[in-house]
Amino acid sequence: MFQALLQFTFPDKSAEEIKSVIDECYSIFDFQSKVIYKSVHKVMEKSTDGFSTSGFDELERDKPYFYLSNHRDIILDTSFINVALYDHELIMTASAIGDNLVQKSFLMALAKLNRSFLVERSLSPREMLLSSKKLSEYLKFLLSENQSIWMAQREGRTKDGSDKTQQGVLKMVAMARGEQSALQYLKSLNIRPVAISYEFDPTDILKVPELIAKSEDTAYIKSNNEDFNSILRGALGTKKRIHIAAGKLSEETFDEIEGLDLSENDKLQELARRIDKEIYRIYKLWPSNYVAYDLYYNTDRFAHTYTDRDKRSFERRFERRVDPNSAIARESFLLMYANPVINKLKSIEQTA
Repeated sequence: MFQALLQFTFPDKSAEEIKSVIDECYSIFDFQSKVIYKSVHKVMEKSTDGFSTSGFDELERDKPYFYLSNHRDIILDTSFINVALYDHELIMTASAIGDNLVQKSFLMALAKLNRSFLVERSLSPREMLLSSKKLSEYLKFLLSENQSIWMAQREGRTKDGSDKTQQGVLKMVAMARGEQSALQYLKSLNIRPVAISYEFDPTDILKVPELIAKSEDTAYIKSNNEDFNSILRGALGTKKRIHIAAGKLSEETFDEIEGLDLSENDKLQELARRIDKEIYRIYKLWPSNYVAYDLYYNTDRFAHTYTDRDKRSFERRFERRVDPNSAIARESFLLMYANPVINKLKSIEQTA
């Protein structure tokens, strides 16, 4: 698997030339910049129509940040963010990854070589508490060592396209606060909301069965190698354009929430809502999102935002992937793309 990755990354190099590149890697940064950076660019070259960013030029080069982002793809979300950081000469991230995703030794090695750290799943309540405390202390340690962090706003990928920050994630991060209040501690972490936006999600159809199970209130059991297949489909599947935006979360936001007459849990919930609002604000909406919205609501409200070609392209993807006899599957697929529009509209209405 590792040789396949290297051959994919350096298709014009001989085995000896590839070995010489690896021999020059003395640190994780070397490996990320000399190998993985090029691997991700190969993925972009083969499966995207362009990669753009915004907001990163407003960040300070030598300052560690806590990037809290929406989550679409198991591996590529963090990979694309680190490309953006490297291009802007910013500190790349140590990234959270569920231990269920690195069952294969190749993926575990690759995770370590990219400075990933494990979030343990499937623990008893007592074990989960101890693990969460340890993880919170580690996050604090990383930032003290001038290391940026990436973490998803919720456990696992967002399957339905509706990005919501889990209060429990913020509560876990704040466990290392000591004598400080949760809000004041979180304020010190330089949290930056990040919005990752794919024009086409290469794993969209793989997410539909879980959405159907959820809508029917039944347990969803992953098949063998499901996560690994999602990784491969995510890497090589068509994405069209990708945009990653870095947002802001002012210190005044934390002070304002701290001053509210609310319980600590409710304050964390309010902070989660503010993070969501910023992600909706900076989220790049593509023609696919607007087409899905209009198809779902049977309207032409956003027809001015896409061309006939855009609409046909999305409709072809929709019809090829979704069973025409399954109303739930069709609705789930459309909402996966329409929800970013719905959330942005709701956020604008609430602000007004």
